[in-house]
Amino acid sequence: MSHPIRHFARSGLVLLLAAGMLAGCSTVKNVFAGRGQDKALEPTPLAQIAPTITATRLWDVKIGKGEKDLGLGQHPAILDGRVYAAAVDGGVYALDLKTGQTLWHTPSKLALSGGPGVGEGLVVVGSLKGDVVAYDAQTGAEKWTAKVGNEVIAAPAIGGGLVFVHSNDDRVTAFDAASGERRWFYTVDQPALTVRGTGPVTLGPGIVFVGHDNGTVTALSPNDGSVLWSAAVAEPDGRSELERMADVDGPVVLNGRVLYATSYKNHTVAIDGPSGQVLWDRDTGGPRGLGLSNSAVVVTDPAGKVWALDRNTGGSLWQQEGLAHRNTTAPAVQGDHALVGDLEGYVHWLQLKDGAFAARAKLGAPIVAQPVVADDIAVIQTRDGELAAFRLQ
Repeated sequence: MSHPIRHFARSGLVLLLAAGMLAGCSTVKNVFAGRGQDKALEPTPLAQIAPTITATRLWDVKIGKGEKDLGLGQHPAILDGRVYAAAVDGGVYALDLKTGQTLWHTPSKLALSGGPGVGEGLVVVGSLKGDVVAYDAQTGAEKWTAKVGNEVIAAPAIGGGLVFVHSNDDRVTAFDAASGERRWFYTVDQPALTVRGTGPVTLGPGIVFVGHDNGTVTALSPNDGSVLWSAAVAEPDGRSELERMADVDGPVVLNGRVLYATSYKNHTVAIDGPSGQVLWDRDTGGPRGLGLSNSAVVVTDPAGKVWALDRNTGGSLWQQEGLAHRNTTAPAVQGDHALVGDLEGYVHWLQLKDGAFAARAKLGAPIVAQPVVADDIAVIQTRDGELAAFRLQ
């Protein structure tokens, strides 16, 4: 394909993490790790648990046919008591967080691939063909459209009068939030082979943070996209392109001045946000992101095991092996528990103190997206376009 800055060739290999299937595309970087015929990699059977909490389902709704085997990891955004969600063929929804009642629904003829970004009165989504569409957050009315050069899997970020879109060619584009006019862009060279997925931009005070397929996190100036610093989460080393994959595809999480990031190459780091100095680095990590509590960083490794690391030192607190090879999602934190979804549509709550199973619920389809938590309510989106909300009691 013709890139606005450079020409590059992709291998087109697709190895689906979430679906365990192969597909190809010459214009999109797409690598997933899937299950083969090795019985050692078969999903760990779920053991019976004695629940220590009750996960009450508040509501569930269908917003479209879902992403199916596209491997997008679509998930909702929550702001001011509203859930904003999109499906590939379902348009964009605004729902009441407590009841699931539809507040507005705007259909779309586009194949919406990026989950919604919300802020400054806007809801912004992206498409499989690089469309970027902004809607009024109160009414769902379309405000403007723009275009980038590749599919948009990551949710756009909105702040400081700008909309930041990280497209699947590892390019960050900043648009004017009022008009949709492009202000600047920043891009990095991609490795020949990468895990399918792109992390969203994370906004800090006067800094834009973004993770890359080459295993780094970069801090950019929101004014012009200039680089403030770049730090390695994992080094892309190894004999083969497959061994060198070090993607930072989950959102980097900023808490105070400390930035936390995790990589497909089994590394998680804490970074001083203003300076880019790495505070600690541990050889445990995962491809889709992390959950953060007051004391722990919770990650899911590529094998599906869930780990908790000490937030201050990176030291291992516990690991839960009962979800190995279940295509476990990145964790979220809900109160005193971490929660993840799996390939059979189960939602699992783990005690943050020791990783023990605390509760379990079943949805109707596989879960590939990280759960989202706000106001003590967890909202999960399945691969088939189902949204469900849970409160712990």
